[in-house]
Amino acid sequence: MSAIGAVSSCLCLRPGVWLLKAGMQMSSFGLHTAARCAAKDYYEVLVLGGGAGGIAMSARMKRKVGAANVAVVEPSKTHYYQPLWTLVGGGAKQLAASARPMGSVMPKGVEWIQSRVTALDPDKNCVWLENDIKVSYKYLIIALGISLHYEKIKGLPEGFNHPKIGSNYSVQTVEKTWKALQDFKEGNAIFTFPNTPVKCAGAPQKIMYLSDAYLRKTGKRSKANIMFNTSLGVIFAVKKYADALLEVIKDRNLAVNYKRNLIEVRADRQEAVFENLDKPGVTEVHQYEMLHVTPPMGPPAVLINSPVSDESGWVDVDKETLQHKKYPNVFGIGDCTNLPTSKTAAAVAAQSGVLDKTISLVMKNELPVKKYDGYTSCPLVTGYNKVILAEFDYNAQPLETFPIDQSKERTTMYHMKADMMPLLYWNALLKGYWGGPAPVRKLMHLGLK
Repeated sequence: MSAIGAVSSCLCLRPGVWLLKAGMQMSSFGLHTAARCAAKDYYEVLVLGGGAGGIAMSARMKRKVGAANVAVVEPSKTHYYQPLWTLVGGGAKQLAASARPMGSVMPKGVEWIQSRVTALDPDKNCVWLENDIKVSYKYLIIALGISLHYEKIKGLPEGFNHPKIGSNYSVQTVEKTWKALQDFKEGNAIFTFPNTPVKCAGAPQKIMYLSDAYLRKTGKRSKANIMFNTSLGVIFAVKKYADALLEVIKDRNLAVNYKRNLIEVRADRQEAVFENLDKPGVTEVHQYEMLHVTPPMGPPAVLINSPVSDESGWVDVDKETLQHKKYPNVFGIGDCTNLPTSKTAAAVAAQSGVLDKTISLVMKNELPVKKYDGYTSCPLVTGYNKVILAEFDYNAQPLETFPIDQSKERTTMYHMKADMMPLLYWNALLKGYWGGPAPVRKLMHLGLK
């Protein structure tokens, strides 16, 4: 689940292409491999993408076929834990805490090919990299994430050069969100949700709740009109959590405008232009004192019109096994796939466990039997010490881990989001040891019988 220069706040989670500013505290882990162009022209397992899905699967594949037989194609020098960016934008965490050198998360001995994929040729079991380098494979895992498209909003990305505008979805703009919040005086604070698939669909509203909490804490809330303009027709896809969120929205006097899509930012005038999706061509202009932009997103360019992709450009995989529908030695994981579930880091964790079993059986010429149920999770941050932990499946039905009502705001869930999940991410998921909370859920339920 990766995307160049973006968050997942739940995540999303591929490294950005820009290094953090000088002075950032880097990880103490040593580099495990040297970044280079392809050292060989063939690998038993080739992984495209060095985000959460790519690194997790390369660690798992290393244990199956040996490190020397696995390679990861990833151009970025830095790996980001993007779910933390929700808290960075709200001033609760530092950006440096979300970053580690790519070499430090690459499984030891696995070849890191620091290049970009320019074309996929699954009929010939090979991919093409920059400088016309060809690399062949026996098995291919595609984990290229999702791309951000600020440029599809008129006035962006150049509008970020102005104050009072930020976005938690990019390493370049997440700190601008916090600056805009700190500098808020009075007027409209506007938060947007685009008319495209996004990673971590809860993140666009999480920063709204954090902003509300900050403005209350600093005595500015009475001077703020907080507005969530979403292209969707509901606040959240799962009714149980949507009902809980609507109560929070009502209690905190937050305004929600449905079917509104941001199409232009006039940053020099602090104006945001929205199209009314129920009335195509009809627009509304809102003055803002603070604006948080969630960008339109889409599949990486290399996947558009690729043999491995569906008509929309997403990797076309079986929703239960993650095996490609046409090419049996090709697999997909995370944000770049057409799996009909939310694009989050938690989904990647669950998918990695299923995909590990799928590939094991395929390698033995057996049919995959492990089925992914669409599990995903979104810790809905509703304040600096409150989280509603949403967990659900393909059918938008709750699929909860704990024997409590997870639609309630809880401090314990906030600490899990802010403190425990980063440790689990760095030390378990990326090392290929965590396949989501299903085993925990089973144990909890067994304990109730």
